[in-house]
Amino acid sequence: QDMENSFFMNVNDQVAEVCSQLAKDPHLKGGYNAMGFSQGGQFLRAVAQRCPSPPMLSLISVGGQHQGVYGFPRCPGESSHICDWIRRTLDLGAYTQAVQEHLVQAEYWHDPLKEEDYRKNSIFLADINQERGINETYKKNLMALKKFVLVKFLNDTMVDPPISEWFGFYKPGQAKETIPLQETSLYKE
Repeated sequence: QDMENSFFMNVNDQVAEVCSQLAKDPHLKGGYNAMGFSQGGQFLRAVAQRCPSPPMLSLISVGGQHQGVYGFPRCPGESSHICDWIRRTLDLGAYTQAVQEHLVQAEYWHDPLKEEDYRKNSIFLADINQERGINETYKKNLMALKKFVLVKFLNDTMVDPPISEWFGFYKPGQAKETIPLQETSLYKE
């Protein structure tokens, strides 16, 4: 079921479920440290931003796509048919309501050639990246982390663009040249 949910369960529902489970665990009332791999990195960042109790103390994100992806890799093995189907679906309508609500990878699909569609229709990433307005609670909760470590793979072939793992992305309006976090509007605002 976890494998299926990683493709098809709405990320906002996943985050809400994790928040509920964390809040019920008495062992975590003093705080906890979290580590997420790949999409789990940005999902745990959403937990840090949306769920202050119990407090997340540190977050390590390994290969998380914090500015999203604009490209979907070829998946080896048993999942290859699922990945092929997802790739075709994203190409056809990543920002349609049905796709956003039922395809996890669409929720962090960030098309630099369709920025307005992305900001308006992304039900997850545009929200946690505060691209439709500043959410002071998200900001305060993220700033409360004692440590926030972003690990980027040196030769990543799964995340496109790889600089998304460090909050970088493509320059606006094109999909070739990337810029680091410090040059993005996300950072400047």
